[in-house]
Amino acid sequence: MKLEMESKFLSTFSFSSLTDIVLLLLIFFLLSSSFIIQPGIKVQLPKTETAAFHSEKSIYITVTRAGSVYLNDNQVSLGMLGAELRRFIVSGEKQVIVLRADKEVKLDLAVKVMDICKAAGAERFLIGTQPMRAETPGQ
Repeated sequence: MKLEMESKFLSTFSFSSLTDIVLLLLIFFLLSSSFIIQPGIKVQLPKTETAAFHSEKSIYITVTRAGSVYLNDNQVSLGMLGAELRRFIVSGEKQVIVLRADKEVKLDLAVKVMDICKAAGAERFLIGTQPMRAETPGQ
């Protein structure tokens, strides 16, 4: 029995090997890429059942447990807070100051920060809270 060999060009192309390579490259880049973590200020906000969301452009002031004060994620001293805040307050607009104070911060410090904000020209305040989750039995 004699076998004949024909030399024909393939008229179709199989994409299965190409998809395997692309999948392996995708997995490689996902595993080898470094994830960028947004720096943030860790604060445990007090919990409330009636939390409201505010969508206007706000100015955030954060007071940490250690007593550090941050204005829009930039650390400022308590003495410089008023001067820095005046740069952010737009005249004519009633911007909202959101005070995010850790639940362990003494009330005296929070009132002192609010007083500095009022002296800088702020008129409207919100206190940042964390919504309470509905607790289910057994947790």
